[in-house]
Amino acid sequence: MTETQVYDRPMTHESWADRRYREAAERGEFDNLPGHGKPIKGLGERQDENWWIKGLLEREDIAMPLPESLALRKEAAEIDQTLADVRSEAVAHRILTELNKRIAQSHRRRPDGPPVHVNPVDVDAALDRWRRSRPGSSG
Repeated sequence: MTETQVYDRPMTHESWADRRYREAAERGEFDNLPGHGKPIKGLGERQDENWWIKGLLEREDIAMPLPESLALRKEAAEIDQTLADVRSEAVAHRILTELNKRIAQSHRRRPDGPPVHVNPVDVDAALDRWRRSRPGSSG
């Protein structure tokens, strides 16, 4: 038998995987899948080497990690929102002092991102705003 004859002959057996796929398709298990009839996102596009992590961040709605200097700046800018659910002044004070400690430490190191100077948070002013935002405050 020549090589051509082998390929011309109809296949007489079906692999286990092929049979499982065919039977599932006959049962309609592939009907109405999400994205049916739509192009596959990213197919044919040049892939970034970090495509999988970017896809994970997008699917899981995870914010892209920021370099420390930018993360500290964002945390300082959003400190009032961070303290909004804190019930104890002692806890609020500890959050503020720990943030300032991390800001001070970042000033002593070479930045891992853009060189952004972050000022320490005014603890007394932030605590005053926190006190005024409490239910029943007279401020």
